[in-house]
Amino acid sequence: MLSEPSTATVRATLPVVGAAIGDIADLFYRKLFDAHPELLRDLFNRGNQASGAQRQALAGSIAAFATQLVEHPDARPDVMLGRIAHKHASLGVTAAQYDVVHTHLFAAIAEVLGDAVTPEVAAAWDEVYWLMANALIAIEDRLYAQQGVAAGDVWRAWEVTARIEETADVATFQLRPADGAPAPAFRPGQYVSVQVELADGARQIRQYSLSSAPDSPVRSITVKQVHGGGSPDGEVSAHLHAHTRAGDRLRVSAPYGDLVLDGVDAPLLLASAGIGCTPMLSMLDHLAATGHSAPVTVVHGDRSPADHALRIDHERLTGKLPDAAAHFWYEDPEPGHPVDRTGLVDLSGLVVPTGTHAYLCGPLPFMRAVRAQLLAKGVPAADIHYEVFGPDLWFAQD
Repeated sequence: MLSEPSTATVRATLPVVGAAIGDIADLFYRKLFDAHPELLRDLFNRGNQASGAQRQALAGSIAAFATQLVEHPDARPDVMLGRIAHKHASLGVTAAQYDVVHTHLFAAIAEVLGDAVTPEVAAAWDEVYWLMANALIAIEDRLYAQQGVAAGDVWRAWEVTARIEETADVATFQLRPADGAPAPAFRPGQYVSVQVELADGARQIRQYSLSSAPDSPVRSITVKQVHGGGSPDGEVSAHLHAHTRAGDRLRVSAPYGDLVLDGVDAPLLLASAGIGCTPMLSMLDHLAATGHSAPVTVVHGDRSPADHALRIDHERLTGKLPDAAAHFWYEDPEPGHPVDRTGLVDLSGLVVPTGTHAYLCGPLPFMRAVRAQLLAKGVPAADIHYEVFGPDLWFAQD
């Protein structure tokens, strides 16, 4: 909880800081990478830096956390903090790095806001930062302990045992630990980070959902090649598609992610778009294996049936459940595809049972649209869960 004097100061300065937080975040990253270029090379996603998405996500999360502290002092945004902490754990972030961030973030605040940063203002926002940082450090420590690894020591060498071409730009890579040890357990819906060394020596990291069944001895990731037009966006997926074959090795993290099924014996709705179907495949496999009997509504949107990666598995696993139905929307459907399933996903014609828990994965506009439709159908916000790959822009200010 924020102290009383700091609460008053943060409340009074939040409009000014909020208006400038984008400029602060931009300057912070410039200062951080000038002092530590290895962080941009080997930790941060260069594509997200180039697009400004990471700046937006940082600005949005700080503003959302500070607003929560002053408007709801007895509550903490645990969903947001948990999502960030899982991502940090999958990257191997350590507590010492929060000191580095603090140094350059507060230098940026002082430079952007100038004389407005009095000692009282600096102290209040310092308190905000460390409340957020220490909460994340505590969650990350628990996540590392759950995996039985030292803080930050999440990486292992994995061997690619097979490569399966799913569509023209999607491939599945089947993996097993290179040391012959058992693969770490994971919960359906979780992801791993994959780090590859690129032509310029950078070791870039991206997250990919585990699309295999949790009880399978082999782990699978399904990767869509992102065509970035020569920019850093998509450089890891392009590298994997161009260079990774059976017998190769990849550096893979322990599994993390908070979009997971927690033994929910209730109606479920699993909604995805594009490559966002991958965690849903693992969830469906788990539901079939555990005998889930409540209704399951499977929803997916894609450009066309040919672009729908793992379509056969999507249908097959849905068919294994006693009370489940799959509904696929395509912008460019095959002849004979239902007219009411053409275009973008539209839940208006679907019955969503009372008590439904929804899980969403796909582009942010898709998830926002589906969430709004579910809220309109009476699904409580607390029962709608989502996964964002890349910076979480849900709270970012446009």
